[in-house]
Amino acid sequence: MHSMIEAVAGGASAEELASLPVPDAYLAAHTRAEDAADYEGRPTEEKDIRKTVHLDEVPMPELAPDEALVAVMASAINYNTVWSALFEPLSTFRFLPQMRKEGPWGARHDQPYHVLGSDASGVIVRTGSAVRRWAVGDRVVVATAYLDGQDPASQQDGMLAADQKAWGFETNFGGLAHFTVVKVNQLMPKPAHLTWEEAACNPLCAGTAYRMLVSPNGAGMKQGDVVLIWGATGGLGGYAVQYVRNGGGIPVGVVGSGAKADLLRDLGCEAVVNRSELTAAAEGAPEQEQWREMGRLIRRQVGEDPHIVFEHVGRQTFGASVFLARRGGTVVTCGSSTGYMHQFDNRYLWMKLKRIVGSHGANYQEAYEANRLIQMGRVVPTLSAVYPLEEVAEAAYSVQRNDHIGKVGVRVLAPGDDCGVEDPALRERVGEERIRLFRDR
Repeated sequence: MHSMIEAVAGGASAEELASLPVPDAYLAAHTRAEDAADYEGRPTEEKDIRKTVHLDEVPMPELAPDEALVAVMASAINYNTVWSALFEPLSTFRFLPQMRKEGPWGARHDQPYHVLGSDASGVIVRTGSAVRRWAVGDRVVVATAYLDGQDPASQQDGMLAADQKAWGFETNFGGLAHFTVVKVNQLMPKPAHLTWEEAACNPLCAGTAYRMLVSPNGAGMKQGDVVLIWGATGGLGGYAVQYVRNGGGIPVGVVGSGAKADLLRDLGCEAVVNRSELTAAAEGAPEQEQWREMGRLIRRQVGEDPHIVFEHVGRQTFGASVFLARRGGTVVTCGSSTGYMHQFDNRYLWMKLKRIVGSHGANYQEAYEANRLIQMGRVVPTLSAVYPLEEVAEAAYSVQRNDHIGKVGVRVLAPGDDCGVEDPALRERVGEERIRLFRDR
């Protein structure tokens, strides 16, 4: 084991970390360009990403002036990891070469391998020459948006920058590895009361849900709003439920089983739509009859139609989302896990004055605000399972099969599952039961 890895895992001081050499290569979960051809023309359901997620050493990249090298203690699986390993809807090896346009630092990302991972917690072990606010030894979590602050649009909203990318998906050197390279405007303080795995699972989904609901760049939820949340026990949905409750709204969670309905109620979401109990769908009724049944169930529980529909499922649910939103309501969408081509009856959009808001990731301020709520204990992790890095392909496969609830974590350099807590008093105040709600099912 390299001396730097031993030092990080052993909790070495900043001075010791700064004095140690950085390894020339490091262990990383990655895809390979050569594998893309094997999946061409094959249906998605026939693809097994355990065959395309490789774990091996890759060369250590040089650090740019505005970057930090983070020793990764823990990471997590997101759907973009699955998409990368499926080479769908586009192979990431089609857009990694585009980073060459950004000059020599961008050209580093164009490799025959792609290091995956868009979540991480860890310790800074090196900083670039232009870094001012962060130092070796700082414990951090990593926000997902990767952008160049020289784009004027980024001064209004980083997500509007033309070169904005998802780190570890549209860039190389992601978080499912012993080390990751990030821009310093991705760094945030690690919540001191959480373990490494609990801290790592939050940034992408918590930030995305924050922008969708709380930020003025999203739906602009206000007190009393009824918010319909698809996949309410998933990675995104679990945070959405918490934001709605914290903000004085009324969450209505959609799930597919009784066990998930019970978890939702434990999370504080009293209004639940369990799709497995809907009779219209079971009887093969037309889609609108199924949606009307959902609408009646929602009104029976909360008395009115949703002001906001929290949408990320895509093709399977988008028509229902437009239908179910109230007159003048909003559908806010950040993704399409079941397909990007949506169909909906436009009459229900234009004649009832509804609107669709596109939302992508979170800018640095939004990510920071979401992380602050987690630091305060106002929002808790949705971590449900932890795999060691050696089993990262199995972890990703569980998300591909949709076998999981919440977020699936990956332990990297952390010496154990429950390491990294620096503020046990805050952890006790928040409550072990709340923090581990998704894990203890």
